Amino acid sequence: MFRDLRPLAASLLKSQHMKPIAIDPVEMTDHASRAAGPSSTGLSTQCVHGNIDPDSPSRQHAEGAITAPIYSASTFTFESTDKLLDFVEGREQREEYGRYGNPNERLVEQKLAALDNAEDAVVYSSGMAAIVGLLMSRLSSGDEIIFFDQCYHRSREFCGKHLAKFGVVTRQVPTGDFAAMEAAITPRTKMLVSESPTNPHLTCVDLEQFVALGKAHEIETLIDATLATPMNVRPLDHGVDYVWHSATKYLGGHNDLLAGVISGRKELLDPIRALRGCLGSVTSPHSMYLLERGLKTFSLRMQRHNENGQAVAEFLHQHPKIDRVYYPGLPSHPTHAIAKEQMLGYGGLITFTVKDADWKTTSRVVDAAKIARIAPSLGGTESLIEQPLVMSYFHYSPEERACFGIADNMIRFSCGIEDSADLIADLDQALAAI
Repeated sequence: MFRDLRPLAASLLKSQHMKPIAIDPVEMTDHASRAAGPSSTGLSTQCVHGNIDPDSPSRQHAEGAITAPIYSASTFTFESTDKLLDFVEGREQREEYGRYGNPNERLVEQKLAALDNAEDAVVYSSGMAAIVGLLMSRLSSGDEIIFFDQCYHRSREFCGKHLAKFGVVTRQVPTGDFAAMEAAITPRTKMLVSESPTNPHLTCVDLEQFVALGKAHEIETLIDATLATPMNVRPLDHGVDYVWHSATKYLGGHNDLLAGVISGRKELLDPIRALRGCLGSVTSPHSMYLLERGLKTFSLRMQRHNENGQAVAEFLHQHPKIDRVYYPGLPSHPTHAIAKEQMLGYGGLITFTVKDADWKTTSRVVDAAKIARIAPSLGGTESLIEQPLVMSYFHYSPEERACFGIADNMIRFSCGIEDSADLIADLDQALAAI
């Protein structure tokens, strides 16, 4: 039986630290309008309708259907050679073959571009397919890229192990150390890469400094904003060249699809889209249907993720069995000032360490959770919990884990959209198990 912690949750929600993410509908609309331009609508309206172009795919469904049908065709026919010539000579925009585009995909890309305040967006079959497609398009043998060292381990693996086979050099420097990043730049450096916030330490990067460094050396910049989402930060507004999301997470929001997206200027994305047609890393029309449906409630879901994340983080911060909490919404986080300056809310992901616990004791906390399910990923309606040592870094050596900042007593908790009081009570009883 859970201890009734609803009064505690209520007090946390009213606390001083919650004020930065108390989402005022007017403030949210202003935030979206400032980001997307003078003629744009608010974020929730964009989630449902895109930019409301009366000729856009989101307004032109067959037979007046309010929901887009699933276009499962792999190929699209032409009435005549003249119609084909209209297409190949650029007078008519339409589909030809499923590997190059699909009506469901175009609809989703239009919405995602609007949310990121981008000219264009290219959707991929997964988040990893998106970064692979981008880097394969922009880098050649002999080129170099620089990563901050707090990053998704599969991104690190692809660059360090697989891109290296093609002669691309990857350099890593301490996260947020711009002096070290600048010192690592050579005439061959072609791209600077960072997450913000990072996974799993939730470190926020000063986007203004990041962009300024790239511009000073005429180097392209990429931000993985998966954990922030377009609701909480829009890196393109700070001058970043490319924004990368794993749309599997908050954008889809229901743990039922795989997708990734790169957003940016159309002139930069055109060659990336062309290469995607060669690589074949497109997603299915059904997944696009699910993603478009998930986007309609994205703003509403993110408000709850932000609120739950802050409430749970504050509960854990004052818990006697917790050693440290990584959450940018807490003043104790090293990059809280940066996060407060450039983010609207702080998301639903929290990482924490259990005091005086080895990995087995820590695993008992994970196993004792009743609401949160043991699983990778994040950003869905269901809360998830995992021990990074076991879930993602089990085959790394202790020295490697220490280098990456992965402690034996570390837990990553992804808040879903359940009631915060229930999530707090669940964690409280789980911690009581040790």
